[in-house]
Amino acid sequence: MMLNLRTAFALVLAVIIFLLTFLLSIVISQRTTTQVEETIGASLSQVAYQMAEKLDYFMWSHAGEVDMLSQMLTYADADNPDELRALLEQLKKSFPSFTWVAFIDPSGKVKASSDGILTGSDISARPVFTEGRKGRFIGDVHEAVLLSKLLPNPSGETLQFVDISTPVFNKKGEWIGVLAAHLSWEWAREVEKSILGPLQERMNQLDVFIVSKKDNTVLLGPRKYVLRPIDTGSIQQAQKESNGWTTEQWPEDNGSYLTGYAYGAGYMNYPGLGWSVLVRQPADIAFSSVHELNRFIVVTGIVMSVVFAVLGALVAGWIAKPLRRIAQAADQLRSGHHVKIPLFHAIKDLNILSSSLNNLVDNLMRTESALDHMADLAHHDKLTGLPNRIALDTYMELAMKQARENNTTLTFLYLDLDGFKLVNDTWGHPYGDKLLRHVAERLGAYMQAQDIVFRIGGDEFVILLKTQSSTPSEETLSMANYIIRLLNEPFLIEDEVIRIGCSIGGAIWPSDAGDPIETIRLADKALYVSKQKGKNCVTFY
Repeated sequence: MMLNLRTAFALVLAVIIFLLTFLLSIVISQRTTTQVEETIGASLSQVAYQMAEKLDYFMWSHAGEVDMLSQMLTYADADNPDELRALLEQLKKSFPSFTWVAFIDPSGKVKASSDGILTGSDISARPVFTEGRKGRFIGDVHEAVLLSKLLPNPSGETLQFVDISTPVFNKKGEWIGVLAAHLSWEWAREVEKSILGPLQERMNQLDVFIVSKKDNTVLLGPRKYVLRPIDTGSIQQAQKESNGWTTEQWPEDNGSYLTGYAYGAGYMNYPGLGWSVLVRQPADIAFSSVHELNRFIVVTGIVMSVVFAVLGALVAGWIAKPLRRIAQAADQLRSGHHVKIPLFHAIKDLNILSSSLNNLVDNLMRTESALDHMADLAHHDKLTGLPNRIALDTYMELAMKQARENNTTLTFLYLDLDGFKLVNDTWGHPYGDKLLRHVAERLGAYMQAQDIVFRIGGDEFVILLKTQSSTPSEETLSMANYIIRLLNEPFLIEDEVIRIGCSIGGAIWPSDAGDPIETIRLADKALYVSKQKGKNCVTFY
């Protein structure tokens, strides 16, 4: 199937625009994905770092609060449980994050506590006492075995605490016990809300994980992960005390996540517990803007392809219009009409094309005229202007075709002038040439439109008649005899009266011969019979 220029131009433009859009979408997608991944990854890493820093700050702050209370206990009466309890209650009231505060005597018994919980209990084996007597102690998140049954728990979930303890000395600098506090882990969720709250509008489905250094246990995170160990690449990187981000698979959730990570390295004089903070977001959500951009690019590319295809069709139509006019002019030239190729000046290439075609057509027409003239010279006798032997050979094919179609015959009359040699010998060849021209004029004036006179050479002529009979008819014989009488009439050439005779031989195609050349030969043979009879007569084969 052949396409016109307009359609081809439109399709080419559409394909080019579509391919460019496709390649552009790939390049932009790759580059944008990398940039967005870096931007969002850096944001998640920053959130994780803020979370870790805030956790360490809160731990440092609460540790300072316990230190401050221990200083207050230095001036209190260690033997007065009521006074000690009042101070502890005041601390718990001032700092609600402390769910339980107690003063433990050197033997490990709880001498006073907030709300009187565990007062008199022996906790000498607990790390909060054994480690607290040595100096400030901050333990990792754990379940409160003793307190879980004594403290209110509306949610019914496992209670988790952070232990903070420090030794207490009297005014003399003597060790008199340990101040211990249980810090509710709920404050960590408050920290989480304070950091993630502002981000929820622009960053959906964020999950925060606080992971203990011990056994990679999840201290805070989605419910199904809490108090379970996890092992991811981000955890391994965070525990190398580095901050950053990565895209990784989480087998438990069977998906890919963009994860920012940070390491809790402490705050001020608080060394930290080595917590790792992870902030993750599903990769498909994190990169949704990239997917939307890719879809926008593809849709835009398709729309642009259609638009450019239409524009291409219009431009191609504008360009093709002159070409169509040139083609129409060429068709008219091919049909034989003499027209000029239109010239176009708006577009240089079309101007060159139309000018070149015009020059070509002019040259072809001049060449054709020259060829026609040469053909005419080749088919006509130069002296008399009559068709020559070449024209006779050429015309016979057409004459035979018409005769077959019309169911007619062709009669050939072969003429020879009697006494022509005498004219040449008496008056010279110029007179003989003029005589031949006069003979041609008389024969041409007498012949009907369908009959043709040919000069074969010298003083010999052939007349081709289109006849109806396969034998010489009275009409044909009468015509031949009339020609003899016509040529017997005198010719006046430069005041000289010249008389000649005419002998004629005739043959009919196809009755005498199936080949027209053979028929002419037979007519020539009949001519010699006329010569033998005494000339100036007609003989049919």
